[in-house]
Parts: sequence; structure tokens; C-alpha cells
Amino acid sequence: MAYEIKVPSLGESIVEATVARWLKRVGETVVAGEPVVELETDKVNLEVAADHAGVVTAILKEEGATVGIGEVLGAIEAGAAPRAEAVAARPPVTAPVEPEMREAEMPGGNGATVLATPTAQRVAAEYAVDLREVAGTGPGGRITKEDVLRSVQGPARTPPAPVAATPAAVAPAPAPAPAARPVAPAPASGRHEERQRLSRRRLTIARRLVEAQQTAAMLTTFNEVDMSAVMELRKRRKDAFKERHGVSLGFMSFFTRAVVGALKAFPMVNAELQGDEVVVKYYYDIGVAVGVEEGLVVPVVRDADRKSFAQLEQEIADLARRAREGTLSLADLQGGTFTITNGGVYGSLLSTPILNTPQVGILGMHKIEERPVVVNGQIVIRPMMYLALSYDHRLIDGSTAVRFLVRVKELIEDPEALLLEG
Repeated sequence: MAYEIKVPSLGESIVEATVARWLKRVGETVVAGEPVVELETDKVNLEVAADHAGVVTAILKEEGATVGIGEVLGAIEAGAAPRAEAVAARPPVTAPVEPEMREAEMPGGNGATVLATPTAQRVAAEYAVDLREVAGTGPGGRITKEDVLRSVQGPARTPPAPVAATPAAVAPAPAPAPAARPVAPAPASGRHEERQRLSRRRLTIARRLVEAQQTAAMLTTFNEVDMSAVMELRKRRKDAFKERHGVSLGFMSFFTRAVVGALKAFPMVNAELQGDEVVVKYYYDIGVAVGVEEGLVVPVVRDADRKSFAQLEQEIADLARRAREGTLSLADLQGGTFTITNGGVYGSLLSTPILNTPQVGILGMHKIEERPVVVNGQIVIRPMMYLALSYDHRLIDGSTAVRFLVRVKELIEDPEALLLEG
């Protein structure tokens, strides 16, 4: 009996995906529950498992194809014998790969471990690049697609020719095209160009940002906050905090608690427009923007108002780590009532964050910089940070937005108040 391999439900607001990689080929056996194909969505990559044991008899959607929920990807014949020729022509994948990042130990040499993204590994295989010879510039020294492409932009290098199968073998599915093919530099000027296909995540980010600009009456208000009190508290408590809780005391827990306190004071900033109605939310699921290789993702800290500083730091650190490793689940990214983004980690002094729709508010943190300010009639040097609140003016008046941001400022400048009101 033949069974279809279909695109499963992909989660909230996701209606299509890209076939990233087939983990099994025509003629290979699978057991029930074994991953068969990997799909790429704008949020996470996920593996589609076989519902029944058998042999893969058809691949209908090749790697790179765009597919929708319920579309048939291929077929499995229950009880069929594997075709030895097909298996020999294309070695089977024996283990699933994590969606965005895996750790692979290269043989030989000193046994050093090489970290590379799956995209980087696919491009490296296409151009026969030894990843041990590539310097990684990604998080933790991981090798990215761009690192591999830079290594092949010197001397001309072409992908190795595929090995021809015997006439009796079933033709294997074509290998995926490289993520980017560098164009050879012009002999006269030495200039070169590179054409890349945008990933599904990058395409979705672009679409959603334009959509936010076009559908919301977005406005931004600014303020600045004196970070002296928070920095002094962190200096006194950081060692004991880390020893007790196993995580560093950072700025994000302070700002998360301050945002929760301000949202309680101004609940309309924690609302959502749905047609002619407004849904005011009295729970506080705070999205924390994390930069990864292909753009920002926004995992969500659930019930932030019920968590201690230590719990917030532990959860934010865990979400950030899994975001960089590509192991976030769809549930980690769904929902959220308000978002915090910290451009200061990249050196940004001031910016206007774009709403993470359908949310109506987003707080932008920035670089801490010592500046002269007037305190009690005296000019003093203080560590200052600019804050930016972008909001949907359809729902939030300017006075509400300004007072919300002032409340965040007050709570940050008086950390003890966070224990009472955060």
C-alpha cells in the first residue's frame, strides 16, 4: 500500500515552506517516525517524519520548491523492498540534522571540532571545500555560508562532476543548487558581483516589515535613561548572583521587569487591534529580539510578570542560545504581547524600531555611552542610554506613549521600584 508524504500544519501564521533537503532518497527504506524531508519556514526548520514504514518510491517536490500545507511531497510504499541500485547510487542519510546548526567533528589532524551551519556545509560540499580550512565568523566561531563563499572566490573552483549511475539504477534526485554562485571578477577592473537567492526567513522578514509600515500608523517617541543605578547594582551583585543562579545578571531582566511595570500602568500598550475591536491583554508575554545569521527572530518569554530576575535571565539566555543554534520550536516564537530589541549590542546609538505586528508597541534599547548631564544644577558624567518606543498611533495616543516611556525610565533609574511595581 502506498502512503503520501504531506506537508504538515506549520503553526500560527505559516502557510508555506521551502523544501530544504531530502533526508531519504528514492529506493531507501524508512521506519515509522523517521525523518524523511526537512522543510524551511520563515521561523524555524522542521523535519517531516514518515507515518509508516516502507520504501520511498517517489519524490514529487525537489529541494528548493515552495510548498503549501497539505501538499504531497512524495510517497512511501509499505512493505516494498529497497532498490539496491538506487541506494548504492546515492548513499542514505543515516541521521537527522538539526534545523539550523550542527556540530561536526572532522577526522584527522588534531581532532578539532568544526562548527558550521547546514547551509555552509551544503555549499562546502558543492564546491569541495574542506571546512577545516575555512575561518568561521559566525557566533562562537561557526562557519557561515558567506565564509565558504569567500573561500571559493579566489581561484576559480567548480563543483565536482556527479558520478554517473549505472543504467539499472534509478536516477537520483538532482543535487541542490548552491545558495550563491560567485560571479568571476572582470579581468580589467577586478570587480565582481554575487547573486543570492533570498531565504524564506529573509523574504518573510522583508514582507512583514513592509506590511507593518503600510498597515500601522507607526510613530516613535524617544527618551534617555541614566543607567548609573542599574550598573552599580549589577557591580555589587553580579558575582553572588552568578554563583547562586548560574547565569550572569544582565540588563535584559531589568528592562523586561520595567516594561511589565509600564504595561500594567498603561494596558493599552499591551493590546491588539482586531478589525473594529481592541483586545486588551492582561498577561505579559514579552518578545526578545535575537540576531541570527539570516536576520532577527523574536522568541517569547511567557508570563514575564511572574518570573524573578534569575528566571528571566535564565530563560532569555536559553532562548538566545537556541535561536543562534536554530533549535527554537514554533511555540517559542508564537504570540507575544510586546517586544524589546537591543540594538546597543551592535553599537547603535539611536534607532526607530519597527513594530512586530500585530503588537502595538516595541521598545528599542541602545548603546550605553558616558555623557555630560545636569544633575541638581551640576554638570556630571553619567552612563546614559537612549530609549525608543515605536507604537501604533491608531490605538495609542502620543501622551500615553510618552508616559509609558517615562515610566520605563523611572523604573530603570530606581531599580528597587522594580521589586515593588515590576
